[in-house]
Amino acid sequence: MMLPALDARTQCVRSGAARPRLPRAARLGACALTLVGGLLGFAGHGLGQTQTSKAETPAGDPVKEVKVEPGLEGSWKGGGEVAFAVTGSRERARCRAHYVRKTKDTYAMNATCATASGKASQVATVHKVGENRYRGNFHNPEYDIGGTIFVVVNGNSQSVRLSSTSGSALFRLSR
Repeated sequence: MMLPALDARTQCVRSGAARPRLPRAARLGACALTLVGGLLGFAGHGLGQTQTSKAETPAGDPVKEVKVEPGLEGSWKGGGEVAFAVTGSRERARCRAHYVRKTKDTYAMNATCATASGKASQVATVHKVGENRYRGNFHNPEYDIGGTIFVVVNGNSQSVRLSSTSGSALFRLSR
């Protein structure tokens, strides 16, 4: 299924369509606006700080304020440090995480992190436990390691803390 914004954008590059010819600058400007609108349409929900919006009904009556919390959904990347329990050593790590909303307050996460020692992938399910705070369990199937994960979202960044009997990690991710 193609989104309307993307469909309109592809119309900009298709040739031979029956429509009035506009000057080149006008066509390019319309295509650029359509592309930006499509990208902003993808960004939509969950980006930015908590927002409050007010509206009025057609009769002019006020509508309840709606508070939109920053969400986890989408892709995040960043880095941090991993501490290994057995050796006591620490390593810097770079990570990419992707969250998918499962229910109103639950997200599934897939993440891949790399250190100087290697690369590891893990999955998690996190549940909302407070405003912009999530807790859950993670599992790394390759090394059969599991533990707890705690996420705090602050606008377009998040701090992620993982802990298990094998070690712990602290990351700062952003959109």
